[in-house]
Amino acid sequence: MTTTREWTGCVFIGVSLDGFIARPDGSLDWLTAPALRDHVAPASTSPALVWETFFPTVDTVVMGRSTYETVLGFDEWAFDGKDVVVLSTTLRTDDPRIHVAPSVEDVRQLLDRKGPGRVYVDGGRTIQSFLAAGMVDELTLSVAPLLLGTGRRLFGALDRDVRLTVRGVHTTPDDGLVRVTYAVTSA
Repeated sequence: MTTTREWTGCVFIGVSLDGFIARPDGSLDWLTAPALRDHVAPASTSPALVWETFFPTVDTVVMGRSTYETVLGFDEWAFDGKDVVVLSTTLRTDDPRIHVAPSVEDVRQLLDRKGPGRVYVDGGRTIQSFLAAGMVDELTLSVAPLLLGTGRRLFGALDRDVRLTVRGVHTTPDDGLVRVTYAVTSA
């Protein structure tokens, strides 16, 4: 169900070349480990977004329970100054830094009430749900030069095509990530 909304749903996520965002156990070690060096960085007149320019533009973060539990294991909370919504029907917490919503529709209603500008959608199942609901407007992928072979997929089955328009692309020579920013033109 697509409705008019005032906020923009944005995805920024790393993915292996074969479409995985995590190992089967949820590990992200492949994404944060030192990468191969000496990658070629082709010139680009329209670069994709990078974390340092993307993250300051969002005021709200929506993630699933698994992603929330993963970020709790990081050394520090990365979302200070951001509203954070966790999509979960099972999470019970008194963490004052987050709101818990049991469904995508509940998240949409919460966001519509709060009036954010740009919403960062994170986590594989959450991204899939937001895509299916027509609530992703922008998608930035950082494709790692690596095949994992198995793990947690970024994209799942959809009931229709989702058309994308390339808005920027570049490769970073230090890690070989091919970064592409797309506008979602039909969902």
